[in-house]
Amino acid sequence: MQELINAQREFFNTNTTKELRFRIEQLNKLYYLLKDNEKLLFEAIYKDFKKSEFDTYISELALVYYDIKHAKRNLYKWARREKVSTNLLNFPAKSYVLKEPLGVCLVIGAWNYPYQLSLAPAIAALAAGNTVVLKPSELPGATSRIMAKLINATFNPNIFKVVEGGVEETTALLEQNFDKIFFTGSTKVGKIVYQAAAKHLTPVTLELGGKSPAFVTKDCNLPMTVKRLVWAKFLNAGQTCIAPDYVMVEQSINQKFLEALEAEIKKEQFSIANHNYVQIINDTNFERLAKMIDPSKVFYGGKTDAYKKYIEPTILQNATFKDTAMQEEIFGPILPILTYTNIDEAITEVKKYPKPLSAYIFTSSSHTREKVLQELSFGGGAVNDAVMHITNPKMPFGGVGASGIGSYHGKAGFDCFSHAKSILDKATWLEFPLKYFPHSKSRLKWIKRMMKLQ
Repeated sequence: MQELINAQREFFNTNTTKELRFRIEQLNKLYYLLKDNEKLLFEAIYKDFKKSEFDTYISELALVYYDIKHAKRNLYKWARREKVSTNLLNFPAKSYVLKEPLGVCLVIGAWNYPYQLSLAPAIAALAAGNTVVLKPSELPGATSRIMAKLINATFNPNIFKVVEGGVEETTALLEQNFDKIFFTGSTKVGKIVYQAAAKHLTPVTLELGGKSPAFVTKDCNLPMTVKRLVWAKFLNAGQTCIAPDYVMVEQSINQKFLEALEAEIKKEQFSIANHNYVQIINDTNFERLAKMIDPSKVFYGGKTDAYKKYIEPTILQNATFKDTAMQEEIFGPILPILTYTNIDEAITEVKKYPKPLSAYIFTSSSHTREKVLQELSFGGGAVNDAVMHITNPKMPFGGVGASGIGSYHGKAGFDCFSHAKSILDKATWLEFPLKYFPHSKSRLKWIKRMMKLQ
């Protein structure tokens, strides 16, 4: 590990990566590498948890391709010198901000979207002019192996290298002195990464999770609300960090809402055979999820198959914050439905728990919309939709509090892996003597006057 980091740092110090054309070459190389090997990528992820080609493309590769194209299209604009005004105290001078790469970066990917959540931050790091060590999750072993095989055979390891392995290898990496660490995963592991980074004062971006609520009001467009919620929740069998974790529905439409959920799930016919569903990633997560299903509260679904690691879309009715399913992020195809009669009380209840990564509000009331958006703190979200906010690269994506630190996507990703270097460029033909010795009351008076004019 030490040799790898030293080699990358030595290459970075040649200043080669600071050339924008060089960065674009790396992005092009990655783009065509993925395009030319899509079949292998599809086969690998299907081996890991039966994810279809369609779902892999729309929820993983399409986003990666778009990230590359967006970065290439905007790189010169993002990287250019940013002029800012100069205050009176520094006259005569000009001021500007330079964007420089941080250096050698570690990206630790997540298992649930193994391509997108590993490659998207790596793309941002390369676009910003860094070298990258990528550590994919070991849980989807086939996708980890194919990324390592393709990238390591194509890229100079001094620029971009995939390191495979489990806890031991990740621990060894975290012992190294990186210039930036980017981690996507659970809050529990995020704390470990944060502690390791603190030993070297390494800046971190942590993309974590949390129990993301969805509020449904009686004046919502119910058919569209249900359609979008069902898709967002059961995409990837609920193994999505920004999936609606639970629903707070207004009591007066609860029964109608439950019946509409059931009808929509039946209509979609979620199954691996229909290529719109996946299995649970491993036995540990299957067992954890199975324990969350309270048979007395199952409104729809509830069937499980341990051998196939399969849990059908499940709706829990009459749920409360004391239920097992409400004690931690679900990260699976189980959707508890809670009811409320007063939106203020609902918001107050949600605020008792850690800040979520996402939140969603389905309503036609602008007052209710603004109340939720203004009063509830969360990473990001949507009004009358769910999950889709992640697809807009012009918006930063990240958490707040326990759901994460920092953000990325688009320009936010470029900035995430860059340092903003402030420069004051001062002329030498004039200098005010006020700051120099000898100090006097009159000079102090002039300084105070100038400060008022800032």
